[in-house]
Amino acid sequence: MTLIIPESNNSENWNNWPTAKGFDPEYEQRTPVELTVTGHIPAYAAGTLYRTGPGKSEIETEDGQLFKLTHWFDGLSQTHRFQIISDDDSQTRVLYNSRFSTDDMLENIRKSGKFPSHGFGQNRDPCKETFKKVETEFVPRQSLSSANIGVTLSVNMPGFKGPSGEEGSSTERWTDSKGIENLWAKTDFNAFKKLDPETLEPIGMATQESLHPDLTGQRSGAHARSDPVTGDVFNYNLVVGPTSIYRVFHVSASTGKTVILAEFPGLPSYIHSLLLTEDFVVLAVWNAFLELEKMEDKTASFMDAMIRTDPNQPATWYVVDRKHGRGLVATYESPAFFCFHTVNAYQEVSKEDPTKIDIVADLIRMDGCEFLDLFLYENLKSTAAAAKALADGRQDKDFSTFTRYRLPSIPNSSSEPLKAVVEWSSCKELSPELPTINPKFVTHKYRYTYAVAIGAESTFTTAIFKFDVQNQEVLKWAVHGHSPSEPIFVRNPTGVDEDDGVLLSVILDGFKDRSYLLCLDARNLNELGRAEMDGVVGFGFHGQHVPFAGLPTGDY
Repeated sequence: MTLIIPESNNSENWNNWPTAKGFDPEYEQRTPVELTVTGHIPAYAAGTLYRTGPGKSEIETEDGQLFKLTHWFDGLSQTHRFQIISDDDSQTRVLYNSRFSTDDMLENIRKSGKFPSHGFGQNRDPCKETFKKVETEFVPRQSLSSANIGVTLSVNMPGFKGPSGEEGSSTERWTDSKGIENLWAKTDFNAFKKLDPETLEPIGMATQESLHPDLTGQRSGAHARSDPVTGDVFNYNLVVGPTSIYRVFHVSASTGKTVILAEFPGLPSYIHSLLLTEDFVVLAVWNAFLELEKMEDKTASFMDAMIRTDPNQPATWYVVDRKHGRGLVATYESPAFFCFHTVNAYQEVSKEDPTKIDIVADLIRMDGCEFLDLFLYENLKSTAAAAKALADGRQDKDFSTFTRYRLPSIPNSSSEPLKAVVEWSSCKELSPELPTINPKFVTHKYRYTYAVAIGAESTFTTAIFKFDVQNQEVLKWAVHGHSPSEPIFVRNPTGVDEDDGVLLSVILDGFKDRSYLLCLDARNLNELGRAEMDGVVGFGFHGQHVPFAGLPTGDY
């Protein structure tokens, strides 16, 4: 693998990388303010960039104690909005506003000093009775501002309609003139929170049952997949029980109608994302299996219920037809692994039988779900002793890779499990995460993906890099002490090449305790411009860029 680093962004000293401020932000800007822009952001990037993720992790209680959350995934959600405005004859402008979306949960913690609901890594106090009958991890029934939902965002998600969050079917798909009609926050359980697209205030709740009455399961994928041409959405619903059932479904962007494509039993697992090709939905059930007894324990966290990865237990891949009503057509097995984020999948003529097709599936692979331990706050905050010890002694199991799997010779109907083949793994020294690609190439053969590096020289992200899957080459942007978020690709609508576009990423300057929106040329990772902020944007998960014309850039 060739590693190319722009000389102006290289650093000789990687010691002392401050990250702590990014895990407990105080900065909230409810009224839009104009940011100071230096350099230039291209006019075609004009639109709205939304970002979401954890906000506060430490809360001072009324009795003077300091309540601390345990895991980054439980941080109290905050949503951010960057309006990128381009006038014909002037500099591109950027306006920013944000809002914490769990005000009631925050107030409950201040008063009680306890976490009021089940968390990802946060155990619940068994003596706390106030919320026992009214809260559940899966379908929050409390106030809108008590539901901690903020992993991914969907703009104009089909199947839901209404100004106040009521459920229903949309009869119109996105059009260039339609604008941002609705904004939904999602997570890995069956609940959605509707946000005002401008103020970011919570205004409604829904579940997948409003899409289809049979989607009653507790869990789903925070990353649904959307067809890049039609805008149709694909996801799964999982009923966790003595016999756990997966339902893979499709929501039409043109009619709002939801159809269940396949239903099958399987081991319940924590599955954050899935894969889509032109003809198939691929659900990889990797090794983060759930223990039913602990899932039902009201005092346990979700991580407590996750069975640590057994390398002798295979992962299972389910291939579902999405166009011809054939349901589950194939099952594959591969050696054990864990994954948060898939990258892309596509079909090509089979290497084994030219009359059939193979599915090529790229994702970010870890050895096991123990990788989740890296995201405990004690391992993330640069001021914590445990974090420094972990950074100094990371093992192979603590690193991720880009990995390509091949599902050979897709059969016409379901049969005995076949074997999925690992073709290559790369970039382990960078430990990639939060991958994105040019959205035009979703479901198609592609060349470039972009990601952040979780480098050993810091407790968190250290770089943005571009990975050429064809030549196994890497180009990297890095500045000492500057921690990047997920890079969002915005393509140049007049461009020809796959990498003709820009990357937008929110960066924390750990020395100045200030964040900025960075714009990089996606071809060479040279900085084009940035918009400076007056405070710290918390390290978030994911975002959506909505151009002034066209579909959002990203998954639903």
